[in-house]
Amino acid sequence: MSWPLLKDEELERYDRQMRILGFGVEGQRKLKSARVLVAGLGGLGCPASMYLAAAGVGKLVLVDRERVELSNLNRQILYWSSDIGRPKVDVVAEKLLRLNPNVEVEALALEINEDSVRDLVKKVDVAVDGMDNYKTRFLINEACVVYNKPFVHAAVHGLEGQLFTVLPGKGPCLRCVIPSDPPEQSPVPVLGATPGVMATLEALEVVKLVVGLGRPCSDKLLIFDGHEMRFHEIKVEPAPTCPVCSGLRGRKAS
Repeated sequence: MSWPLLKDEELERYDRQMRILGFGVEGQRKLKSARVLVAGLGGLGCPASMYLAAAGVGKLVLVDRERVELSNLNRQILYWSSDIGRPKVDVVAEKLLRLNPNVEVEALALEINEDSVRDLVKKVDVAVDGMDNYKTRFLINEACVVYNKPFVHAAVHGLEGQLFTVLPGKGPCLRCVIPSDPPEQSPVPVLGATPGVMATLEALEVVKLVVGLGRPCSDKLLIFDGHEMRFHEIKVEPAPTCPVCSGLRGRKAS
């Protein structure tokens, strides 16, 4: 595959990451060609999208139907007091382009539901979980399995978080790992730094997947405990009777 060329300004902008062993100019060109969906622009989606834009992902598809509220500002770091009342997608798109004008941003103020999710997923290379509820996460997970697209999942609560990457056909999906719908709590209690930790890990996973660096977090659920300041892992495997990935294996997307 022929990757897009880099301008002189881009070579300087991304110099530090291109010095990473195994990254180089080719890795940066892969990033420039990548299309990434950021589903939800809250405590996870804001920092994840910012780090992806800074890294030089070619196109970011931002999806969120909400407007900025005062209660968002303890953790959703791309919004400032002057942004209250504005559509989140508009604010994030403006600030990402100010950070990196080389990135293309598509801002969609819509709800992710059964009618919209497949159209969103099929036009990107990777989907990033910025949601605050499992109903929508499971919809994105299923669409990613259907279209064979990686899905980088994260969730937070208080000072705790979790990370898991779905690689369809190569490991378990989110429904294998979480077979029953967890109880939903609204609003979710959370310290702002917690989604910051998990969102940066999400961005790191996306860059690794696109460039081809290291190993993805696809065979384990990574748990962050901010109370004890430690990480631990839970080994995960595909569920033979998973209603999502076992039933969809071998089925072509339409």
